[in-house]
Amino acid sequence: MPTRWAALLALMLGSSAVAQEQTISFPSGVSFETGDTWAYNGKKYRLFGVQSCLRGTSYRLDTGEEGDCGMRSIASLAALFSTDTIACQPIGIAKDSVVFVICAAQIDGVTIDVGTALISSGAAFAAVLPSGVPLTAAYAVAEMTAKELRNGLWAGGFDHPVTVLTRQR
Repeated sequence: MPTRWAALLALMLGSSAVAQEQTISFPSGVSFETGDTWAYNGKKYRLFGVQSCLRGTSYRLDTGEEGDCGMRSIASLAALFSTDTIACQPIGIAKDSVVFVICAAQIDGVTIDVGTALISSGAAFAAVLPSGVPLTAAYAVAEMTAKELRNGLWAGGFDHPVTVLTRQR
């Protein structure tokens, strides 16, 4: 089982370390690793329940635009971070010390959930357990809606990251 899935499973089973209770604010200056993971002040953070496109996989939109799907996911996350300070609540720590977080951003005076924004815009997807069950029902609904509306990556073709990860197992 890939390390990422093992970490998520461990978190869901309650065997991971207890999360910090304070909110963490992220100013600009974070280092994005994927469209759901970044580093800041020597620690790694990952959006809980979000699966970004994988680097090295391709997308092609109906407009003819094409490129690296993982880099497109990173650009979407970076765009949210550029709007203002992102505030995240730690909810667990994986065995590899990545801190799982749920984050909110302020955009035009409105607070939005970062995971929902990424998924509903078609820039990321609902993460699932190895069994295929989504980690969060709300994110699964956001993904289905984005797919129906053909938002973002859903407006063209791409390899869904969950399918790619499942094939790798």
